[in-house]
Amino acid sequence: MDVSIVIPTYNRLWCLPRAIESCKNTLCLTELIVVDDGSNDGTWEWLQQQSGIKSFYKKNQGQTYAINHGVTHATGKYIRFLDSDDFLTEGIIDKQFLAAEAQQADLVYSGIDIYDDATKTITKCPELKPWDDFLEVQLGAGYGSHFLAMLFKTEWVKKVPRRPDFAFREDRMFLLEYGLLEPKIAMIEGCGGYWVKHPNQMQANYRGWKAQVTNWQQLNIYKKILNSLLEQGKLTQARKNAACTVLWPLAHWIAQKHLEEAVEVANWIKELNPAFVIPNKGILKLIYKKLGFKTTEKILNTGRFFKNIWK
Repeated sequence: MDVSIVIPTYNRLWCLPRAIESCKNTLCLTELIVVDDGSNDGTWEWLQQQSGIKSFYKKNQGQTYAINHGVTHATGKYIRFLDSDDFLTEGIIDKQFLAAEAQQADLVYSGIDIYDDATKTITKCPELKPWDDFLEVQLGAGYGSHFLAMLFKTEWVKKVPRRPDFAFREDRMFLLEYGLLEPKIAMIEGCGGYWVKHPNQMQANYRGWKAQVTNWQQLNIYKKILNSLLEQGKLTQARKNAACTVLWPLAHWIAQKHLEEAVEVANWIKELNPAFVIPNKGILKLIYKKLGFKTTEKILNTGRFFKNIWK
């Protein structure tokens, strides 16, 4: 088998057929693995009526477990992941497979575009350019494409299984841990797939404690990855600088609930990049520079407090 495609799904019968259809009609030998994570909307019954699909049903544990379950059944030389609400562009599987074989690449990537499911309109993402350093790109806040438009080497994927302890940010952890393996990368120009915008997206609906846990997981991912790179002597200044572009807004979000922890992140940013330039604009940037991170965040939190009272 050339390529395995793993699709985890949970109560997404409204879009799963579209995702599956986008994976068909390939020239290379592909296998489609769909893991139903305990759906109750008729997904499993529908899958039983389909041919040419390896279907697995498991009790609901979350997407992370569903993906890992699918990987254990993958027999392709390469593997790709596709959320059941997203879909691929025609021919991308063959193009990326041929590139991987020709260039002996461990990871092939393309760009993505955003598809609005309500309006059926497409928003073009920034033009993708060749990456010199995969980890630098993935550590930063810039456009790093999306795993749905990437092809991975299966034997490498099995070395870095999805992490349930980072369930809200497991996709980020996976890409960074895969990057630690130092894959040889190749790029195929154009759009590889569509990230679908709709009201029931997981991360778009993180509120309250889920948002706090997500921030905590994001922070600990960066601690683990940067420490690993430091131990290996591979934490370049470029990688530090890229990480700071993510850590700065993260510190701001954390400060809304946990100021002292946020101050620690802000201090860490200074250690990583002494020349770090505060990205905020206008008066807020001036306040950060004059009063410092902690005092500025206290002022912002006070403003939020009174704003909530006046609602």
